[in-house]
Amino acid sequence: MPIEFEGLSEFQKDLLELAQETLPRETNRIMGRIGTRATTHVRREARAKVGKNGRGPTGNYYKRIKRGRVFKDKEGKIVTRVINSAPHAHLIEYGHKQVTKDGREVGFVPGKHVMSNGAKNFDNSGDFEKMLSDWLDEMLDSKGL
Repeated sequence: MPIEFEGLSEFQKDLLELAQETLPRETNRIMGRIGTRATTHVRREARAKVGKNGRGPTGNYYKRIKRGRVFKDKEGKIVTRVINSAPHAHLIEYGHKQVTKDGREVGFVPGKHVMSNGAKNFDNSGDFEKMLSDWLDEMLDSKGL
């Protein structure tokens, strides 16, 4: 789930780059918080789109939506992912064939696209920009960046 820095001003982008260089631990911490907020958006989307079918007797589909680790990608950006580690998550996300017990195809169940729609909802909500700008303001006040 790539998150772009579209809502930030040039000054805030420069300040973010400076913070990544001088305060990497704090930057990882805020990206973890932002990833957790994105996970909340994805879970809401899953509950709205999937309904009872994803819950099943154990609720594994919802329970396994998690935030991944914060890491640096190949381009040097600090990122985090929202993942679903349920064994049937790809079937709900992208769709699957319906097959009878004797192997005949009887139809196709279209995908719900929970992760991509949840990421779009998170991008459109403005939470990322708000959390990041609040954090940058706090870093300016307390750390003297």
